[in-house]
Amino acid sequence: MRTAWRIIVRVISNLWRVINFIRECVLNLFLLVLILLGLGIWGLISHESATPHKVNTAQALVLNLDGVIVEQPSQDKKIGKLLGQEILGANSKLRQENALFELVDAIRDAKNDKSITGIVLDLHNFAGGDQPSLNYVGKALKEFSSAGKPIYAYGDNYTQAQYYLASYANHVYLSPLGAVDLHGMATNNLYFKSLLDKLKVSSHVFRVGTYKSAVEPFLRDDMSPAARDADTRWITQLWQGYLTTVAANRSISPQQLFPGAEAIITALKANGGNTAQYAVDSHLVDGLKTQAQVEQILTKKFGWDAQQKSFKQVSIYDYSAPAKPTEPKANIAVIVANGAIMDGPASDGNVGSETTAQQIREARLDPAIKAIILRVNSPGGSVTASEQIREELMAAKQAGKPIVVSMGGLAASGGYWISTPADYIIASPTTLTGSIGIFGVINTVENSLSSVGVHTDGVSTSPLADISMTKALPDPVTQMMQLTIENGYHNFVNLVAESRHKTPEQINEIGQGHVWTGTDAQQNGLVDALGDFDDAVNKAQALAHLKSASLKWIQQDPSWVDTLLAQMQASVTVHLSDQVKALLPAPLIEVMGKAQQQPGLFNQQNTPQNRYAWCVNCGVMN
Repeated sequence: MRTAWRIIVRVISNLWRVINFIRECVLNLFLLVLILLGLGIWGLISHESATPHKVNTAQALVLNLDGVIVEQPSQDKKIGKLLGQEILGANSKLRQENALFELVDAIRDAKNDKSITGIVLDLHNFAGGDQPSLNYVGKALKEFSSAGKPIYAYGDNYTQAQYYLASYANHVYLSPLGAVDLHGMATNNLYFKSLLDKLKVSSHVFRVGTYKSAVEPFLRDDMSPAARDADTRWITQLWQGYLTTVAANRSISPQQLFPGAEAIITALKANGGNTAQYAVDSHLVDGLKTQAQVEQILTKKFGWDAQQKSFKQVSIYDYSAPAKPTEPKANIAVIVANGAIMDGPASDGNVGSETTAQQIREARLDPAIKAIILRVNSPGGSVTASEQIREELMAAKQAGKPIVVSMGGLAASGGYWISTPADYIIASPTTLTGSIGIFGVINTVENSLSSVGVHTDGVSTSPLADISMTKALPDPVTQMMQLTIENGYHNFVNLVAESRHKTPEQINEIGQGHVWTGTDAQQNGLVDALGDFDDAVNKAQALAHLKSASLKWIQQDPSWVDTLLAQMQASVTVHLSDQVKALLPAPLIEVMGKAQQQPGLFNQQNTPQNRYAWCVNCGVMN
């Protein structure tokens, strides 16, 4: 018996040694891979920095945009490209983020680059961007075209976002079997009151504002009449803005661009359902061409590259402009607040109050910085986080540095809260802003647990201490929450009233959670002027009495380790989601997709007081 036991112990001991050996080998191998990756990435970045891309004469700049246009990418693009495409194999075309201001700068550089004689828009992998961003890129394309350099666009099909950019081209071509998909805009939110009732979940909702519709999914199974009226107003203005811009680019009327569903169907019936021919007849495109025919046109214009076996070209991702003269020392700081506003440090796609406040402080304490531009593209978020950012902006303003807010596609709720210290606010006509309101949500599951025989009981020294999601909210807690929400709204209204030189009563009339477009916001006195980022730079220069403007972009660049981990997660997410989708019915996939488009109600609530200045439905549009 003893011998058998010794044999068992020896086997287990040897097995344990083998497991430890394998574990150490795996960890050491992983460490070695990280070191090699670090050296490789460092070499790649150093090489790209030291050696600009060499270009031939008379070639096209190809805007083969992949993914979306954003204010500020969440990852380092050079490292992300290497890791995503060459090592981890993530579907980077779908997940690519293109920095708006870098893209515009590249187009403007190309305008003055003698080696670039035209632009080709290759948009088949372009996923879109908000309307102000697309308009800003379009402005740069217009400048390029005005310099006498042609722009060509070709597509098998055009989505609305793709066609918006394509409309700026001098020549727009479409595949003979293609289509221009113009259908309008819509908002769709998920409402789950009945689901919560079936699950016996108790939703305790606290809000101020007739139009603060962020909490409606907890209270209703459909959109309220007030929310429907408000959303109809701003989405109609956005669609009219789209039609006006694109129609002007194509030298046709908005009615001709989109005559309505019935007229389109009538026209398609008349031509046998040929969407490509409809696009030509309606002057949406200049002609129907195969890819080979377009290549012949581009080869005739730009010449043939025997090595690439295509017309002479350079991708926007490889293009480096000729060296510029040394710019003067930066005198205007640019800080970007892009995403939901959260307490703590910044994370991918979110504005961290600690990070942004530190960036503002850096600009405030830098004697070379004479003015600050805050670029806001945010639906809002935590009240406490918004206030932390606002306070730091006020400190900079009190230090004598003018503050100019440049609003992107969205600057609502908390996004407007952090804009209140500005000396001047500039918004795009299609910016969504306002949404001055506060809400809070606490869900409890005492009835759910009770239905399966689980109960919670205990003792407390005060009703205010007896808070648990497994128990009903005590009445004193409910009263206190509503009071704090009302106080938050009162503070919000007073901040806006003081900054916009109006009475609280005037702001309350245009507040109540109402979402406004930039055009309406200017009429209501919530913004000072309509314009873009260039106008914000000019205004900051004027307020600071500067002879010339030189920008310093203050931003937090992720380390290569952070980017590596993010890319690994992205790779797993892409492949795993594809495998999961293959097992799920199509309707369920659509519901999951829409649920992911309603941020802020489930996975981003981290404020300690459960108070939010958030415009949830502002970004849900298709």
